[in-house]
Parts: sequence; C-alpha cells; structure tokens
Amino acid sequence: MPFQPTLLITDALFFALTAVIIIFVMMARKREHLRRPWEKVIKRTTGAVSLVILVCYYSIALLDSMHFRPKLDNVTDSEYQYSNEILSVLDVLMTPMRTQVEKTFSAPLATQLFSKQMVQQDDGSMQQIYPRLKYGGAYLDDPNTQKWDDILQISIKATIFAVLCWGAFWLLMIWRHSKSQQSNFSSCFKKFISGETSYPLRAIAITTGLVTIAIFVSMFIGSNYHLFGTDKVGQDVFYQAIKSIRTGILIGALTTLVMLPVAITLGAMAGFFRGWVDDVIQYIYTTLNSIPHVLLIAASVLLLQVYISNNAEGFDSLTERADLRLLFLCLILGITSWTGLCRLLRAETFKLREMEYIQAATAFGVKKANILTRHIMPNFMHIVLITVVLDFSGLVLAEAVLSYINIGVDPATNSWGNMINQARLEMARDPAVWWSLTAAFIFMFTLVLFANLFADVVRDALDPRVSGSE
Repeated sequence: MPFQPTLLITDALFFALTAVIIIFVMMARKREHLRRPWEKVIKRTTGAVSLVILVCYYSIALLDSMHFRPKLDNVTDSEYQYSNEILSVLDVLMTPMRTQVEKTFSAPLATQLFSKQMVQQDDGSMQQIYPRLKYGGAYLDDPNTQKWDDILQISIKATIFAVLCWGAFWLLMIWRHSKSQQSNFSSCFKKFISGETSYPLRAIAITTGLVTIAIFVSMFIGSNYHLFGTDKVGQDVFYQAIKSIRTGILIGALTTLVMLPVAITLGAMAGFFRGWVDDVIQYIYTTLNSIPHVLLIAASVLLLQVYISNNAEGFDSLTERADLRLLFLCLILGITSWTGLCRLLRAETFKLREMEYIQAATAFGVKKANILTRHIMPNFMHIVLITVVLDFSGLVLAEAVLSYINIGVDPATNSWGNMINQARLEMARDPAVWWSLTAAFIFMFTLVLFANLFADVVRDALDPRVSGSE
C-alpha cells in the first residue's frame, strides 16, 4: 500500500462522535417528537446559516482526523517501509501550503521577506535588501507590477470554478426535489429563487456559495502565495489556522463526551434519591468547585509531561505524544466542567420528581432505575442539549486561554491558542508581525460566533417555556 492507516486515540473518539451524530439524525427523522424541535431550528434562517458554517468547520476537522503514514520512496519492491511522519487527508489537500516553507517572516500575499538581510550580489558585493521568497510569487518576473494582476486572475478563475460547482450542485438538488414532488422543474426553481420554500433554502444556498468561493479562492491563491504570510520559521500561517480547527472542535466535542455521562447520572441521582445520596454528590461537586480550575489543569498537565518524559520510548512520533496531551486536556476540562450542568439537572429532577406521572409510576411499583431512565431523563434532555451547545464556544475559548499560558495543548499541536501565544512576542517587533494573531482571531471568532448564534436558536426551539409560548 502507498500508505499505512494510523488511528490516533482522538481520531477514534472523533469518529465515534460522528457515528453518534449520524445515528441521532436518522432517529430524529423517524420520530416526530425528535424531528419537530430540530425542524424549528433549521426553518429559522439564523439556525440554518449557522449550521452550514458549523458543518463546514466539522468537515475540515473530520478530514484532519483521517491519519496515515506515507510510504518511503527509497524502498525495495519486496517490502514496504513507512515514514514516522503522520499526515492527514487535509495535509494532502493542502500540500503546497504545507511544504512551501520560507526562511522566516513574510507578510500576507508578499513576494519578499518581511525584514532586510545581507545578500551577496552578482559582482560579489554585499547589500542589505528584502530577499525574494522561495515560493510566494516566485514565478513572477517583476512582482511590483505583476503581483496584483496575477492575484486577481487567480481569484477570478477560482470564483468561476466555485460558482460552476455550486450551481451544478443546487440545480441537481432542485431537479431531484421536483422529481420527488412530481412537479415542474421551473416552478420549483422559481420557488427556490423567490424564497417561498418551507426551509430557508435560498439563505442556505447563498451561504454555501460564499463558503465555496472562499474555499476555492483561498486554496488557489494559497498554492501560489502565502495568504496570511509566514511565521518565524517560514511556515504558512493560513495552513496553521486551518489545522487548528481540529483542535478547537475536539476540545469542545470530546470534553462534552466526558462531561455529559457524569453530569446526567449524578444530577438525576441527587434530585431523585435525595437524602445521603444528594449530600454526597453535593459534597463532591462543591469540593471540586472550590479548587481553582487553572491550578488543577496546570498540575495535571505537568504530571502528564513527567510521564511522557519518563516513557519516551512508548511514543513513535511527536504527533502521538501531542495527541495524548490533547486527550488528557479534554479529560481534565470535562472533569472540571460537569458541576454546573449537574446542579441544573439536580434542580430539574427535584421538580420532575413531584409530577403526577412520576408519583403514579412509583405507586404502581415501577423500578427506580426505570423511572430515572424512562420518565425523568428524557424530560430534562432539552436542558442538556441547550447547555452543551452553549458551553461549546466557552470550551473553544478556554483552549486558547490555556495554551496562551503554556498549560494547554502540546506546542507541536496546531491550535489557535498556540498561535496567539507565539504572536505576543511578534507583536512587540517594529514593525509588528500582526498576521498570526489576526488569522487565529478570524477563524476562532467565526466558529464561536456561529456556535453562539446556533445555541440561541436551539435554546428557543428546545426550551418548552419559549417554544410553548410561540
């Protein structure tokens, strides 16, 4: 095989999460009580647009979670030897941006280095100039006059190609819809253009069109220039920002997987059994809340670093070591963030416990475990879903803060926090190197913004007090 599939621990968990989401979507389509609230989410323009952006981020993270080891070139025909370097499908798609490494800093879309260097001229003399980049616009004869015309031509070609792909996709979707509804294609197309569909398809189409154009333009330009410049060691900043998406998604998703079982189980038990069970659970989360979370995370990360240093032979590559630290950070964040949801579920269980149908089930001798799993837990799942969506953006920001103070993910891991941490010294230069911080801010701001917008729509659709008053 030309490659050897490699499954990291976080990859397996991320694939498991993806499978759970797919199963939930299939179940929701067949069950009216599950489908109805999510239809409210999608029928709102804000919810549909936010979902498109979040799916785009999630897809990038999924591509970056498909890892493999490439085959080495200098091998015999009888055996295969694979590299210790672990790559992903996203790395293959972004090969030009990954491999085109310059000497040091360069500004966005620049063709020269950011600072002057002593360069030997043809006549043997030394002169301090801005050297040409090795890859960025290297094919141009005169960058001062040709660069912007070349960028414009590349952008136009990429936009045309993106619009053609986008248009073909939506025409196919409209044609399939007209066939399934046994209606005329032109009438379906007119409804789509005028926005008279039951779902906000026009807004979804516009959003997907803008996203498609942005992807194609950035990939086309990024293959010939450095879209967001390069960092201190000459690596492409745009590539680093895209690679950081997986870290942000994993921090929010895996931490939720750790937090939910503990919060749901303990919250339901504390509210239902009361007495000494409630006292013990309250003591646990009160004690945990009294410990400063930053100190607990710092101590845990330091212990993990000591373990990795003492067992370095157990890790074949830096990627596996960084992956273990990422998983450990998700576990620590999950352990320290379940208490708030546990309190909410405890209070909700107190209220549900006194409802007539719970009292009737108790009187008929239904087992307490069945009452918890069949009658109480399904009735507070709207609180769980709302809290999960609201906490996601907070967890993404938490990773950035922790990495900024050097107790977050491994420095070898691409993350927005590491980019911001590295940029703080670059901002002190004169002139300032601002593009690393800007790139991290743009991608993180977009994810958090649409996650919050989606959370607001989900809260309005799933909260009985809000949806019942509409």
